[in-house]
Amino acid sequence: MLGLGITAVMIAVQFLETGLNTIVKAANTNGMSNFVYIVYSNALAFCVLLPSTYIYHRKKPTPPITTSIILRILLLTVLSCSVQILMYSGIGYSSPTLSSAMMDLLPAFTFILAIISRMENLNPKLQSCQAKVLGTVISIVGALTITLYKGMPIISGRLPKNTLGGLFLSEKSNWLLGGFLCAAGTFSLSLLLIVQAWILKDYPAELMLTTICCGFVVILSTIIALIAEHNPTAWVLRPNMELVAIFYSAIFVVTVRSVATAWACRKKGPLYVSMFNPLGMVIAIGMGFIFLGDALYLGSMIGAAIVAFGFYAVLWGQTQEEEIVDEKNRTYASVSSSSSTPLLQDKSTPV
Repeated sequence: MLGLGITAVMIAVQFLETGLNTIVKAANTNGMSNFVYIVYSNALAFCVLLPSTYIYHRKKPTPPITTSIILRILLLTVLSCSVQILMYSGIGYSSPTLSSAMMDLLPAFTFILAIISRMENLNPKLQSCQAKVLGTVISIVGALTITLYKGMPIISGRLPKNTLGGLFLSEKSNWLLGGFLCAAGTFSLSLLLIVQAWILKDYPAELMLTTICCGFVVILSTIIALIAEHNPTAWVLRPNMELVAIFYSAIFVVTVRSVATAWACRKKGPLYVSMFNPLGMVIAIGMGFIFLGDALYLGSMIGAAIVAFGFYAVLWGQTQEEEIVDEKNRTYASVSSSSSTPLLQDKSTPV
């Protein structure tokens, strides 16, 4: 049941992230500064996280924070700030669709880094390992199929090209730069997942970790914004899509997404978390069809089916590995309990 719960939470996270990318694109079109947006969204999220953390840990004390943990949190802060700046800037230069496509590289980046950091064991003889490797590759192939192969339209769009969908998904002249920034942000996110799992191994308190990191991000992003943003009017909030983006990001992404991702990362590992990102491309296609009236193409359907197959293969491999670990733990406990009895009997036997 816990596995199904984590799966449901991570799928919901992909819906939240896909919605944010669309809103951020609309806000960028209206002249929003990404640097100021990151400061305001994280500051608002910190105001939500701080009392929540206090209430949650009022009767449940947190593990002690050592100097090593603080240094790792500072590294996590730099990565978190880098991911936000790179991804939102990339979306501003390109589109949410390209951002989702670049995020499909996250499982590959995370898998390589997890092997290097020894968080994942690469044993080609095990079926579980073969399934995880094959599933990762298949998911990436499926996402690239959605991106590169359009095919014939299965269902035509309901809205004309000059509607809201054109605003969100229109290409810009700096498409290549946007793709590079999104790819760099994806690699930074894979590093973030590895560092986050490293911290949570010794400091298993997701909410407290998210709150501390968010506070540091506010400080770091403010310094960066003061240096990079030279227009004083950019700090003035206007009641338009920029304000919607800030509230949406603070409540649903920085707060809910960050805590949920940290929790799943501690329970299942960074590779498991990264495997949900190819679903973002499928969700983006679905949301574009439902809300923006985009046409549904054959390539999207084929790619979605491939992503689903690869996703299932990784989940199966993860489940098999967990069952092997549980079986070893049960065997070890059984052997330990059975071997302790003769020792006691030997001690009580007269010589």
